[in-house]
Amino acid sequence: MSVDDPGYDFWLFDLDGTLVDAEWSYTRNVFDRVGDRIGRTFTDREAEVIWHGLGGSRDATLRAWGIDPDPFWTAFHDVEDPTARAEATYLHDDAADLVSALAAEVPVGVVTHCQSFLADPVVGHLDIGDWFDAFVSCTPELGWKPDPRPVYHAIERLGLDPAEPGRGVLAGDGASDVGAAWNAGLDGIHVERHSPSRRGRCVLADRRVSSFAELPTGRFGADTSADRGPSAATGTPGEPHSGS
Repeated sequence: MSVDDPGYDFWLFDLDGTLVDAEWSYTRNVFDRVGDRIGRTFTDREAEVIWHGLGGSRDATLRAWGIDPDPFWTAFHDVEDPTARAEATYLHDDAADLVSALAAEVPVGVVTHCQSFLADPVVGHLDIGDWFDAFVSCTPELGWKPDPRPVYHAIERLGLDPAEPGRGVLAGDGASDVGAAWNAGLDGIHVERHSPSRRGRCVLADRRVSSFAELPTGRFGADTSADRGPSAATGTPGEPHSGS
């Protein structure tokens, strides 16, 4: 399977950092309030790293900073305001162009770490719910990307057999998105909304772009002229958080 040929049977996307993002003022306010609760001030850079997962595993990053992830995430979710977040969230233009075109041609779904109490208001506020045939928020029971189980669940909700779903792709802004794609036997597209120098690493993927506008134009429907076997790619477990 080649991402140079956009003939996929279905597409899956990450949400935060991929299709949408929150205004910086909202992010900064969240980390100020979390810091007040746990007694630790966060710099702008630290807030950016955790919010966007720039350092890889957020839990590992927190531990490296001497912060226990469990009370951090408890405080994080307690201070998040679903309405305020939805109002501060905007849709990336390149994502809107791609997904709206895909939605008219093939099944489209979302697999996100963003919890449903935050994701649902965002989708409603942006009025993009009708773009998606499946929308899956990861949970401790379902698993966190790069675990393939949330991807399998999304495939099932598209009405497909996860064991033989056809040609599919998952696009996201993090290594865990590509890992989840590969672990589920799909292609992985990495959209780099931040420079590798800010991320501190390059994310391996079947295709890497800085905008979805760089993907080939033309048809997006099924093409069974090529096939790809399942990947043995693995990744580190994800963690509960409000984005990606």
